[in-house]
Amino acid sequence: MAEKKQEKSALSVSKGVEQPPDMNEEIIKKYRIRKKRRYSVEEYTEGIISGNRNILSQAITLIESSLPGHHEMGQKIIENCLPHSSSSVRIGITGVPGVGKSTFIESFGKKLTSSGRKIAVLAIDPTSQKTKGSILGDKTRMERLSTDPNAFIRPSPSGGSLGGVARKTRESIILCEAAGFDTIFIETVGVGQSETAVHSMVDFFLLLMLAGAGDELQGIKRGIMEMADLIAITKADGDNIKKAQMAKVQYENALRLFPPPGSGWLPGTVTCSSVNNSGLTEIWENIVEYTEHAKGNGYFESRRREQARYWMHQTINEKLKNRFYNNSRIKSLMKKIENDVIADRITSFEAARRLIDVYYSESRKGE
Repeated sequence: MAEKKQEKSALSVSKGVEQPPDMNEEIIKKYRIRKKRRYSVEEYTEGIISGNRNILSQAITLIESSLPGHHEMGQKIIENCLPHSSSSVRIGITGVPGVGKSTFIESFGKKLTSSGRKIAVLAIDPTSQKTKGSILGDKTRMERLSTDPNAFIRPSPSGGSLGGVARKTRESIILCEAAGFDTIFIETVGVGQSETAVHSMVDFFLLLMLAGAGDELQGIKRGIMEMADLIAITKADGDNIKKAQMAKVQYENALRLFPPPGSGWLPGTVTCSSVNNSGLTEIWENIVEYTEHAKGNGYFESRRREQARYWMHQTINEKLKNRFYNNSRIKSLMKKIENDVIADRITSFEAARRLIDVYYSESRKGE
């Protein structure tokens, strides 16, 4: 038995060559994605005021977050930055699809930064109702401006809620102003509901229009034209110059039919080209002249105060709506009452009344 124990098996495995790791450790160290550091409210505030763009971007992400903890922290940062804001000119830019908003902003922005101004571009990107995703491609479309040291570009998804993204955009304006940006561009999704929201947070509203695309006056709603402080006919270069001039005359005639705005400023029309930079100086001169005019007669400050009041009420409406739909009792009843409406057992108005009564009943129990 002892001899059998000492016998070695004929089967053996050689140690072989040690295998290298699946990935190069040096590459892993070089390209390892580090977790972003968590800052305190004071560190965020100090970083923003000192012009730190990384901290500014993280702070904007914080106020865009739907997490309750992030929201509370974001509001504290905004309150700290408020005394350092309100020193910029806020410009809303809108236009029909294909008018070249991003191209215009890049050319116009480069012109302003070359003269020493610091600009921030807050672009609202539409969110797909099917996939819930956004392209957020403004930095790609504004390649030259995105690398300019005097420019900051921040695209934000609309998330399907224009009211929600508009509120967050307005808060982002405060942070950008505190970071030292003296010119804020807000680029809208396009002609539609978003224009009203953006108009309620800017000092100057620039409407971009495209010539040679059929009946120009049918391409835009009258309400949006009434909001404009200046209309710019884009792509006025090459063979399109004559068409742009004709469109300019048409819009000038149309603007005469509108009642005068509360600012006392008479909106005008210009032609411009982002290719050869023509008309950009004239547009900036209009903005400067408007700002001086509005500040001179007190409209500039009174409008900002009115905007602040407007957004207080909008925020109340949004908060109430969110609390209603997130109520557990409402969530449990919603599907059943929706089915009753679809089956014509009750009207839409009666269904809404019942749900609101349930919500108030639940709210009183919690008091």
